[in-house]
Amino acid sequence: MLRRVFRSASAAIIAIGIAAAGAPVAAQWLKYPSADIPRTSDGKPNLKAPTPRTSDGKPDFSGMWLTADGPPCPQKGSGQDFIECGIELPISVLGFNMGVKIPGGLPYQPWLAELVKKRTAENSKDDPHARCLPDTFLRAYGLPHIEKFIQVPGLLVMLDEVNAGYRQVFTDGRPLPIDPVPAWNGYSTARWDGDALVIDSIGFRDDLWLDMAGSVITEKAKVRERIRRPDYGHLVIEATIDDPKAYTKSWTVTMNQRIVVDTELVDEFCLENEKSSQRMK
Repeated sequence: MLRRVFRSASAAIIAIGIAAAGAPVAAQWLKYPSADIPRTSDGKPNLKAPTPRTSDGKPDFSGMWLTADGPPCPQKGSGQDFIECGIELPISVLGFNMGVKIPGGLPYQPWLAELVKKRTAENSKDDPHARCLPDTFLRAYGLPHIEKFIQVPGLLVMLDEVNAGYRQVFTDGRPLPIDPVPAWNGYSTARWDGDALVIDSIGFRDDLWLDMAGSVITEKAKVRERIRRPDYGHLVIEATIDDPKAYTKSWTVTMNQRIVVDTELVDEFCLENEKSSQRMK
């Protein structure tokens, strides 16, 4: 059963939007009221309510989140008719091209500029997301899949609905590992700077895609995130990528998230009998 349906102009977009659920809807709390949600007089979630905080006064990032950087509604005949306005799960504009908001685009090293050009010309047929491989967290922030954050003392856990992925961000003061085994999400430790959680991550696998254009980070990458929760319903994530193997200089991008309420995570696997990538041209 499909949990969500997306119209598409290409097989690559279809591959991003597919969400195959593995159990009956009736058993999955798709529509179940969330507890302790601030609401307006008409019963809708009050997204501008004050930021929830933990017992030590720090912002609590716990909740389910989805990109708030969806593309604007296209004009008729713009060639973007595959974008469905007002759909439940938008695809971030950064999901198409991570450098879309950076003047001049991402500062690619020459080898990566050529590779991105080739991947774009080939319609991203080798995109690991379309082949059901894991997404690193930078890309996950912009995909049309819910992430659930669970914040406890010493740890922030990020659960990805798609393919049951996860990430651990340690806030217990531990240092980053020395010579770590490369991982899809790397290794992350964090500290508080006022109300912002500053996360440093290293130890990535090589050639991890960031967007449909084929931009990547490599094993040389260092990523710093500053995550803020300015009110109840939103997260602001500022990420700085320093990867001298892939880019001529460091660059920064801001990604926005909005809260998802009155539902729960469900099985969303594309690993079972996946064949869409075989049909991409």
